[in-house]
Amino acid sequence: MLCIAALYAIASAACFIAYALDKSAARRGRRRTPERTLLLLGLAGGWPGALAAQQLLRHKSSKTSFLLKFWLTVIANLATLVALQAGWVSLGRFLVAPQS
Repeated sequence: MLCIAALYAIASAACFIAYALDKSAARRGRRRTPERTLLLLGLAGGWPGALAAQQLLRHKSSKTSFLLKFWLTVIANLATLVALQAGWVSLGRFLVAPQS
């Protein structure tokens, strides 16, 4: 469980930084980070950092279409985490029945 927490912390930090860089690029009129990239970083476990960035940096916090996709990735990430913890899936196989 500690390993999973560490992975979430690292992914969250990376996602927060990606949001911060995108916010900076937006302010300066420079090339932006694609929304798809931000969403994939969140899906990969960085969503807590993304949520923090949305609140602290006020970035991507009012665009309804993005927020809908963001919350769907959060749900998908958490569902995957629950499935892995319950033994319903493994990293080596997909849809493995839980072991007794």
